[in-house]
Parts: sequence; C-alpha cells; structure tokens
Amino acid sequence: MKTSTETAGLQRYSLNGPTMGSRYTALFYAAPGFATRDIADRLAQAVERVEQQMSSWNPTSDLNRLNSAPRHHWVSVPRELMNVITTALQVSEQSAGAFEIAVGELVQGWGFGPTARTLDQPALAELGRQRLAPASYALELEPRRHRLRKRAKLRLDLNGIAKGFGVDELARALEASGIRDYLVGIDGEMRARGSKPAGQPWTVALEKPLRGVRQVMGVMELGNAAIATSGDYRRWVEIAGQSYAHTLDPATGAPLDNRLASVSVVAANCMLADAWATALLVLGEVEGPRLAQERGMDALFVIRDGAQLREVSIVGGQLQAQIETR
Repeated sequence: MKTSTETAGLQRYSLNGPTMGSRYTALFYAAPGFATRDIADRLAQAVERVEQQMSSWNPTSDLNRLNSAPRHHWVSVPRELMNVITTALQVSEQSAGAFEIAVGELVQGWGFGPTARTLDQPALAELGRQRLAPASYALELEPRRHRLRKRAKLRLDLNGIAKGFGVDELARALEASGIRDYLVGIDGEMRARGSKPAGQPWTVALEKPLRGVRQVMGVMELGNAAIATSGDYRRWVEIAGQSYAHTLDPATGAPLDNRLASVSVVAANCMLADAWATALLVLGEVEGPRLAQERGMDALFVIRDGAQLREVSIVGGQLQAQIETR
C-alpha cells in the first residue's frame, strides 16, 4: 500500500505491507511523482526473504530445515541466516545466557509456537527440568562456508532477533534504491537514517506496556539508529487461570517472572536492539540496568508494580524521551 503527502516541495511516501504476523512500514520524502513501484517490490522481497529463512511458522523455512536435520549433519544456510545466528550467539555470551535461541521446544510447549497448543502442567514442568543445551554448546558453526550442524538435541527459535533483522533489511532495500533519509519499522521495531526535510528529526512513539490496548507512553527523536522494545504485554497464554507472557527465561525454562513490563534499547542496527531488549528484559530490574550501564547502552526500563507502572529507568545519554507512566 502507498500513501503520500507534500512537504516543502517534497512528497512524503508511505509504503507498507504484511510480514511476520504484522505489517512493515517505510517512510521517506522524494520529488512529486517519484516512481515507487521498484522500491515497493524491493521492500516486499526483503521481508519475504527474511520470513523464508527465519520463520518458525513456515514449515519450509531454512530455520525449520535446520531444526529438522539430524545431529552431526552439516546444513548449508543463507548468508543472512548465518549472520543472525552468529549475532544471537554473541549476544547470548555477552548477556551470560539471558538471550538464548535454543528455546524452540519451550516456545512450542508453552503455546507460543505455530501449533498454539500448550502442554499440560506436568509436561511443562518436565520440559523445564530438562535444561536444554544452549545454542553456544549445541551448535557448531563454519561461518565462512555458511554451514552449521547440531551437536545435541536442538530446536532454534529466532523470534527475539529476526524481526529486528527484518527492519535492517528494509533499510538496506531503501538505500539500494538511493533513499538516504527514511524511517522503517515492523510493529514498533524502528530504524531511522538522516532526517525529514529542513532537518526535522524523525520521531517515534513508545508504547505504554498495557495488555489489550495501545496507548502512547512517550515520544522520542531517532536519527541514524534503531530502537526495539521487548515486554510482557503483547503476547501471552492463560493456563489454569494464570496468564504467562511469551518471553521465556532460559534459566528456568518458564515464562519470565519479574517486575519489568518493557525494555526499549537503542542501537546502531535493529537486529542488535531487538536481541538486547529481550536479554535485558530477562535479566530483570536490577541486573538489566546494571549490564546496560556497564556496556554503555541506551536503554529504557519500565517497571510494573501490580496494575501500576511505578518507575522508569533510563540508562545512557542518547535516549531522550518524554515519558508518562501514570
């Protein structure tokens, strides 16, 4: 879909389409009558390529081909998928395992996967006790040859990083078309470059972490950077009358149980922002800000106290936002 408006002699173009169970958007300014057909095709192809490689929901994806492969069997994968897996392992190491992609069995068991079928509580407890091997141990990589193999039972899930990578691919598609100033996003994961006409900054809204409704918590400027948010409010399941958020704690094999409602991270690219938002959410309200500060990251932590959003912690000097949590 394309929409446009005129500003200072330039026309604002908005292209969007479906992807990853949501929609992507691309905003940029160009001369009136600018041909967008080729750009629209490039954007669609970019996100389709990410889904074909990294989707847990597509039975023919490269990710599921890897998941289905027997142990000790080398599997060739596309360069982009190898890049995402390599980055995921790096973030896992740097976060002491808080970010983990070897959680596919847990995601399925808790009802967050393609089958949407939740195991009964005894089966969930047993699954958690198994302490599945982390990807850093269970995978052997040969990045230069774009291949890898499993050394142990393993099912990967890239939902904590693939969407951010998809945003980066949208940015690359625009730049390949000669667009240098833009704002792209997929369901709240955003990346910006340059500015609007006359040097006006791109602005993005930060969502208040409330279930079932969408309200703006604050607005921030974003330039030559990306932002991603992970929280407990978008996807959840109910088991025996209790709700569980979709982010899983690799240490327990169960959904998170801490006071963090959401974490937003600003980084150079959206793949890193996406992965680190998940990692800091898993680490919790004490260790998350500590690690973010230690690594010099820009991160926003919103803490839930019952039904109220009581505290906001901003780490880093570049993340400037006007926040209202009441």
